[in-house]
Amino acid sequence: MGPPLHCVPGEAGEGPALTGGAARKVRFASIPGLPSIAHPRPLLRELADSFFSVVFPTQCSLCSAEVASPGGLGVCRDCWSKVEPWEGLSCEWCGLPIVSEHAAGFAQILCGQCRVGSPSFDCARSFGIYRGPLRQLILQLKFRRRERLSRRLGALLGRAWGKLGGFDEDAPPLIVPVPLFRSRERERGFNQARLLADGLNHHLEQSPGRKKIRIEAGLLVRTRATVPQAGLKFQARRENVRGAFAVARPEGIRGRQIVLVDDVMTTGATLSACASELKKGGAGRVLALAMARAAPQFPDVESVLELAGIDEFGRDWR
Repeated sequence: MGPPLHCVPGEAGEGPALTGGAARKVRFASIPGLPSIAHPRPLLRELADSFFSVVFPTQCSLCSAEVASPGGLGVCRDCWSKVEPWEGLSCEWCGLPIVSEHAAGFAQILCGQCRVGSPSFDCARSFGIYRGPLRQLILQLKFRRRERLSRRLGALLGRAWGKLGGFDEDAPPLIVPVPLFRSRERERGFNQARLLADGLNHHLEQSPGRKKIRIEAGLLVRTRATVPQAGLKFQARRENVRGAFAVARPEGIRGRQIVLVDDVMTTGATLSACASELKKGGAGRVLALAMARAAPQFPDVESVLELAGIDEFGRDWR
């Protein structure tokens, strides 16, 4: 029967689930009459996933369906497949999704807000629209301590990285997560923007030949607490975050390109306030990257709690 199988303590999905002594190399031979297995890893993965679903059955945290793979981080494949990027037209400045049929014929595609007043950042893009499974995943990351989701979400955010335009490989940009006020970060236990920045950076480092990009989490600080942005009009949002940020180390940003990272972008007031302070400190181009964009033309019918800025435990996080 072979050596006994022993459970290895640890979290599901982190390293091998079983061990039976010393590791051995396995060779796959072709069987006459059957197609050869050119890539055996998918088969091993399927076997591991099947074992996981039997020994550690769990339900999808989004739809309650059965989760058959530990790699889904508690989310089923169907829900992950519905986390889609926005591939339509967008405002060339702030990245707001645009659904007008006539916009494609314009020489420059700008939303009404950017035509009236220019944001302080040079360009902003997001991965997808803040609704459906993407919205649910962001809320679980922030409010249910699902920090492990940030690695996979950060990899998805990497797909929007290319929409920011090219960068000088000899002088790669700095990644700066939008900071929380210190009391808010202590209460939450982490800064979700920093977790997403870590996931993004890990994804970018997998690209061959790419120079290492630094994350500067302490470069920008939040100097005061602000009232929740949810429910505020555009001008009130701008006033709410005016003067709420400061550059801690100006010598580290002079002439540098900066990429701000945040979880959700609505009007862009917070990101614009951050960019304004960075440019005052001597930064060159300041770009913004958000996991999701809340757009009025794409309302989420399940966002009642988020519209109120309150989670299911009655806590106000905005």
